[in-house]
Amino acid sequence: MTHSITRAAFLSGLATLAMAAPARAQQRPLRLVLPYAPGGVVDTLGRVVGMALAETAGIAAVADNRPGAGGMIGTDHVAKSAPDGTTALVMDPAVVINPSLQANVPYDLFRDLTCVSIISSSPLVVVAAPNQPFRTMQELVAFGRTRPGALTFASAGVGTTPHLAGELLNLRTGINATHVPYRGIAAAMPDVMSGAVPFTFSSIAGARGLIADGRLRAIATTGTTRPSSLRDVPTLAESGFADFVVDLWLGVFVPSATPAATIASLHAALQTALRRPETATAFERAGAEVRFTTTAESERTLRSEYEMWRNLITTQRITAG
Repeated sequence: MTHSITRAAFLSGLATLAMAAPARAQQRPLRLVLPYAPGGVVDTLGRVVGMALAETAGIAAVADNRPGAGGMIGTDHVAKSAPDGTTALVMDPAVVINPSLQANVPYDLFRDLTCVSIISSSPLVVVAAPNQPFRTMQELVAFGRTRPGALTFASAGVGTTPHLAGELLNLRTGINATHVPYRGIAAAMPDVMSGAVPFTFSSIAGARGLIADGRLRAIATTGTTRPSSLRDVPTLAESGFADFVVDLWLGVFVPSATPAATIASLHAALQTALRRPETATAFERAGAEVRFTTTAESERTLRSEYEMWRNLITTQRITAG
């Protein structure tokens, strides 16, 4: 379900925020549910946003990690929470992937949740050990074609954006690399660095330090432009793979029954928090850029991403098992 914020509702939200934020901070904090374990990009940026909301809007935001089932446990918790503006979800593209991948999703994404705003954008980065015989994406694909069925790639887990990025590479190039899932990208890195698994798609946050100290080689990124943190690494489009774009975006969600004025209030607070220079700096350190959307724009993004990943999952016959 989508709430399209009208000018009247937005102005009402601003007024509500101005009058109610201090009292709200003193009474009931905003629980930001982070549906993954601490340490990943959702946890890191979710906490940054929580701090920014506290400093710019007087909203006492409390991080609440609820990991499990590819993010579905935390997502379901928010979908079934009271629609009173005291509980929100910070979630990545798995929110649009799980409905097509998982057999029993306990909520309906478009009926039970509303995306207040997309708050960040970040490409993935393809990395490999420096001793691998490929230095470019063209060389990696050529390497895979000479070893049909033998090439493997690591990911942060089944259904994660890095997993599906690897499957998209299979579809676009026909290399048929076999997926090797791990419990988070950090768990995958020792095998990638040793060469036991030739390559992986990773969040920039998960690979940046290892690239900087030479333990991993960055081969390409998946955005439309080169990220500021990896200016010397070409995009996949620049590497000869046109229209290969994968964005590890994050969004803030609330239960769909939340009143429009309450959503407008949170939307206004997020806009102020995301405009803070300190927020942009913290996002950049995690390999992300600040993004801010209207609820209507958020809905279009969700629909587009849902269709893209649903088509890939169907075509490649990807399962969670």
